[in-house]
Amino acid sequence: MKILDKFNIIPNNPKLFNMAFMHKSYGVKHNISYDYERLEFLGDAVLSMIVSDYLYKKYKNIGEGDLTKLRSNYVCETALANYSHELGLTNMIKLELDDNKVSINEIFSISADVFESLLGAIYLDQGIEKTREFLSQTVFPAIDEEIIFFTDFKSKIKEYGDANELNVEYKLIEEYGAPHDKTFVIGILVDNEEIGVGTGKSKKEAEQIAAQKAIEKLEI
Repeated sequence: MKILDKFNIIPNNPKLFNMAFMHKSYGVKHNISYDYERLEFLGDAVLSMIVSDYLYKKYKNIGEGDLTKLRSNYVCETALANYSHELGLTNMIKLELDDNKVSINEIFSISADVFESLLGAIYLDQGIEKTREFLSQTVFPAIDEEIIFFTDFKSKIKEYGDANELNVEYKLIEEYGAPHDKTFVIGILVDNEEIGVGTGKSKKEAEQIAAQKAIEKLEI
């Protein structure tokens, strides 16, 4: 794989790296029993730990709350999809989705997932230091340049509601999918009127998307 050559990674277990790009739809179509989801789970945890360590050492006078906000910015879905795009990972994903049904948001989410699954594979195959070296070339530059990926739309719409004495609340419209792969659809109500609907892999993500749509509609 060219991506491994770029980072001087010689795989001990090539199957791990094949797995990192295997979407479950491809496995179902081709009767393959594995996909990238377990590696994604591991990569998520490894990413959070290494980024937390980097931020802790870089910003010595920042408290826990602000460090948490900073970390959220660099490990959010938007950031991960951006890293994935910069590396060209999206073109390496093995997918079997109906092009007429797949959305841009779904491809965006899968791209973010694959960055984490690749990270999980690197960690298992190469160890923590090689993983840190990989992040030093992909994620740490964004931290050093103070790139903003994450906007807290929920806080922004709450401030709008407070300033205009309007009640802002969220409601769960639907949830579907396997227990380990849930998708949530959440609506946002401003002054008891539904203004936006968001879909995400967690309730928090869906709420942020709903809030963003409400902000766009209200032209805040």
